[in-house]
Amino acid sequence: MYNLDIITIVIIAANVIISYKGFGDYNFFEKYKFQVGPVQRGEKIRLLSSGFLHADNAHLFFNMFSLYAFANVVVELLGVFNFIIVYLGSLLLGSLLSLYFHKNEYYYSAVGASGAVMGIIYSAILLQPGMSLIIFFIPIPIPAYIFGIGYLLYSIYGMKNRVGNIGHDAHFGGAIGGYAITLLLSPWLFQTNLLMIGLLAIPIVLLFVLKKAGKM
Repeated sequence: MYNLDIITIVIIAANVIISYKGFGDYNFFEKYKFQVGPVQRGEKIRLLSSGFLHADNAHLFFNMFSLYAFANVVVELLGVFNFIIVYLGSLLLGSLLSLYFHKNEYYYSAVGASGAVMGIIYSAILLQPGMSLIIFFIPIPIPAYIFGIGYLLYSIYGMKNRVGNIGHDAHFGGAIGGYAITLLLSPWLFQTNLLMIGLLAIPIVLLFVLKKAGKM
């Protein structure tokens, strides 16, 4: 493990403070969570504020641990300012994709930093494609790009079949954000990591093909 950059500490602290405020204050939680109806009525702040609220301690820990594991790769290779752009942009795209898929579900709601974290994970994989991961309960390292592609394919399955109480579409939107924003900020990747760019695009293209075909 490594020493965290100050911006990662600030983001983790913001998530912890705001989440715990939400744990103890029902009205605060309800006011700032993502919910389709209020967002459509003009409460756009929910698109971002919901990313700093969590359902419980386990949800908060998993997201912050994942951020801890990947953040420094993005900070070191893109810089602090661009890291913030990737994080907030991915969070926003995750919320917007949720809004797109659930626009007719007035009471659909969600919370969590998962979209932003998935954006950071996808960004880190693009920037350092040779990295490996140790996943809980799997004792051997696996290539990070296999995890990234596999997770998004599972997210498509989860979105299609409404698997669990999980915002699969926010995860997917966040990954799209991390992917697209990183490529915009680092066009040199098209010269050095073109194969990885193509591999990571597979589940993203598949989602929109399925949507266009009416199967999502």
